[in-house]
Amino acid sequence: MNDSAFKEQFISFVQLLQDTICIGLESFEPVARFRQDEWQREGGGGGRSRVIANGNVFEKGGVNTSIVSGSLPEAMQKQFETTHQDFFACGISLVIHPVNPHVPTVHANYRYFELYDQQGHVVDCWFGGGTDLTPYYLYNEDAKHFHLTQKKACDEVDGSFYPLFKKACDDYFFIRHRGESRGIGGIFYDYLRPDDTHSREDFFSLAKACGEAFLKGYQPIVQKRKDIHSTEEERQWQLYRRGRYAEFNLVQDRGTLFGLRTNGRVESILMSLPPLARWEYDYHPASGSREDVLQRILMKPVSWT
Repeated sequence: MNDSAFKEQFISFVQLLQDTICIGLESFEPVARFRQDEWQREGGGGGRSRVIANGNVFEKGGVNTSIVSGSLPEAMQKQFETTHQDFFACGISLVIHPVNPHVPTVHANYRYFELYDQQGHVVDCWFGGGTDLTPYYLYNEDAKHFHLTQKKACDEVDGSFYPLFKKACDDYFFIRHRGESRGIGGIFYDYLRPDDTHSREDFFSLAKACGEAFLKGYQPIVQKRKDIHSTEEERQWQLYRRGRYAEFNLVQDRGTLFGLRTNGRVESILMSLPPLARWEYDYHPASGSREDVLQRILMKPVSWT
């Protein structure tokens, strides 16, 4: 498949996945629907941002696609260790923040990147992606289901992928300044380049398998937990943990930093932030409480499969 046709196929994939996921999430909502904004990026390309808010199940959620191109800023050239400026990037990114503290927040993204020489020839390309779960109250069966769904998707392409991507996820979503993980992980991969073992088409198959597994992993959890009675104390714990989510996204997340440094649309980039969060000085949950159990789990990765 030539480069142009490959790009078009990846674009079609992320746009169809956006439609499928939005329909799947809206199925939980009697009234709330995703609002769509189409935007253009100064320098080349644009995207479709879809945001849902104030629903019965989802307090805020965004499912965005972007197809951008142009010249890399000097800071990004240094990060990628390249002298080439012209780039193309296409991807889907989503974050869903639920109302009920017993329903976890979830994140996923799948993307493809190309670099070109002055003649417009592809000189480098890579894939990135993954999904991770951020519960406020831990249900072991939910964690196992989510991880097994991702493992099955990875195994469709290569049986060695899941353990590698699971570790990469645990490492990536570790909040260094807090000494704890953002959530209970999932899978994460970046800078996957075609080589003698895996072709560009193999990594495209990986993105499709994992992207199509997203609803299989998340919808059953939402269905089981969305109607559990919750207290004001549990709500406050949810907001406290959301503070950690915001810290990670603003301080460490490479996707957020890339978008801001390449003049991306700020509203779309920061849609990942929760609508409400809280911080409390030197707070520690009561020993032995469900909150304490989760906090301890977040200190060290668990093998959920």
